[in-house]
Amino acid sequence: MAVLDKIVVQNFRNIELQELDFCANINCISGGNGEGKTNLLDAIWYLSMAKSAFGSGELFNYRYGCSSFALSGLYTLPSGQQTRISIQVQEGGKQMRRDDKPYTRLSSHIGLLPVVFVSPADTSMVSDSGEERRKFINSVLSQMDAQYLGNIQQYNRLLQQRNRLLKEVSVDPALLEVIDEKMSALATPIFERRRDFAAGIAPAVQEYYSRISGGKEMVSISYVSDLQKGALTDVFRARRERDLLLHYTTAGMQRDDFVFEMDSRPIRKCGSQGQQKSFLVALKFAQYEIMKQAAGYAPMLLLDDLFDKLDMNRVQNLLSMVAGSEFGQIFLTDSNKVRLSGIVDSITSERTYYEAKGGVFTRNG
Repeated sequence: MAVLDKIVVQNFRNIELQELDFCANINCISGGNGEGKTNLLDAIWYLSMAKSAFGSGELFNYRYGCSSFALSGLYTLPSGQQTRISIQVQEGGKQMRRDDKPYTRLSSHIGLLPVVFVSPADTSMVSDSGEERRKFINSVLSQMDAQYLGNIQQYNRLLQQRNRLLKEVSVDPALLEVIDEKMSALATPIFERRRDFAAGIAPAVQEYYSRISGGKEMVSISYVSDLQKGALTDVFRARRERDLLLHYTTAGMQRDDFVFEMDSRPIRKCGSQGQQKSFLVALKFAQYEIMKQAAGYAPMLLLDDLFDKLDMNRVQNLLSMVAGSEFGQIFLTDSNKVRLSGIVDSITSERTYYEAKGGVFTRNG
């Protein structure tokens, strides 16, 4: 597994300057709301994914009054080799380095340090539009498959080009055909990868959900795509008049969705807060399992406010899972310091404790 040994955070959100050491097992961060617990986890995510987990513009990542931030992490890779990842973000742009050597493309870094983030913000995947679910799938597949990431990036660039063309007073049909052909060539492998991923993760989600909930409900994931109707060129051709009238692309991979159900009903309508939280945790743990199999080693696991909205039975079931040998380095936050230490001390003696207050992290164990 890849292990984050040390992180340095400067002017990121409410963190002015902090240098923290971590152990290879469970690292606990306690503190009240707004003290910086989630910001620290997001900094760890940023070093893996070259962006925030929460989709906010970089302006919102700067500490108040600052115009830049910097992150640096010292990692031990599965090979035993140590490597340092650093990133500097300012108004002029973003520069990322590995062992002081700049990346020519940030996308080439994705997948080196696989990571899974379980966050209260995950509820948007249940309650919001399909865009949040697509972001999740893209995040997972991009860490496992560089070709998928490249295809998505190219497809989105062509989509922007197509939409600009559709807004013109006189649309060149020959140019539109060329763009459509290029997008279709990219859409097919994207569709196949998403379809296979949905089919592969669904049984694992049900297994983890049963372990968390005690097997009370059946959950499922299904994939919905315009490409289930045929090649994207055919779909575009059927939508041509509508696209020209509305001046944007009304079909394609950007409309894909993943339907989450419980006992054959939409989970956002029939699931309680605890059931929805259990489903989302099961989804992320299933993601963890799939990414571990793909990489050949365990990803880092970020668990933010994990126990919120879960009854004690579900918490105990979760703990029995996290305590298993299949998990690697874990970062766990909770607002209740006593509860956190009581839980973790029963799992392992290899752990560190930090308490967050105003963006300052004090080690106390």
